[in-house]
Formats: sequence, C-alpha cells, structure tokens
Amino acid sequence: MRDDPTPQDRAQGQDPGHEARHARALETLAAMDPAALKAAAEAILPMLGAVEVTTSRTGLVMLPMRDTVQGAAFFLGDVLVAEAQVRLGAHGVEGYGMVVGRDLERAMAMALIDAARAAGIETERLDALLARAAEKIAADEAALLRRIAATRVEMETF
Repeated sequence: MRDDPTPQDRAQGQDPGHEARHARALETLAAMDPAALKAAAEAILPMLGAVEVTTSRTGLVMLPMRDTVQGAAFFLGDVLVAEAQVRLGAHGVEGYGMVVGRDLERAMAMALIDAARAAGIETERLDALLARAAEKIAADEAALLRRIAATRVEMETF
C-alpha cells in the first residue's frame, strides 16, 4: 500500500505522492469489513498512548455527481455519515475517519488506524492489513461487475 518517497524527497522534506497514498488508504479503510477494521483498531489501541477525541459525530454531506451527457456537476442529495477525528498527543499526529451511515465505532476505528500510520506505529502490520483489504475489495467489485455484465441486454437497431 505504501509507495515510499525517494531519499531526495525525504532529504527535502517532500513527498509528492503522500496525499494520494493517504486518500487511497482512507478509501480502503472506509470500504473494508467493519469487524476487521474494529479488530485492527482494538489491537493497536494499547500502543497509541493518550488519545484525544477531537470529533465524533454523525451528520449529512452532499453527494456530488456528474451528468454523463453534458458533464455538468450537481448534487444528488444528502448522505448520512459518521465522522471521527483523533489526536495522538505524544506523537503529534491526527487521524481521521468518515463512513457512510451512523456507525461511530467504525469511524473511530478508521481514525485510530489513520493516526497510528501517521505516527509510524505498527506500519508494516497496518500496511499489510490495507493491502489484504484492498485485494478483497477489488475482488468483490470484480465479482459484482461480472454478475451485472451477465444481465446486459444487446439491442439491435435498424
């Protein structure tokens, strides 16, 4: 799951791919099995030290869409989400989680794992977890697309 920066990037304090890798990790955490996510967060919790919960709430966010004909952006409607943000004071990092629905425990687990990765805690273990989850998500999505493709109807036009 990690694309480590080059030694030059590290020396200059730059990592151009960090945001993209972080976004990919958050997407994977949000889509992975809730029970596995919560179990992973439970396992690393004792290693995190003092955790300050800065946000734990449910709310509505607008769902952006794009018209397929004209390409115009519009908002389809509101989506209920659970959101959590934590700070690990001893490490000086924050973690964030947002999931569709009202499962605050799941959002909190996501935020804890995000913070642990930012602090460099159990990085190899968490990266392996993310890699396995990403593979499972991709396999599940491919299976769904195969089932959908089987229902496609070919129309003849004259």
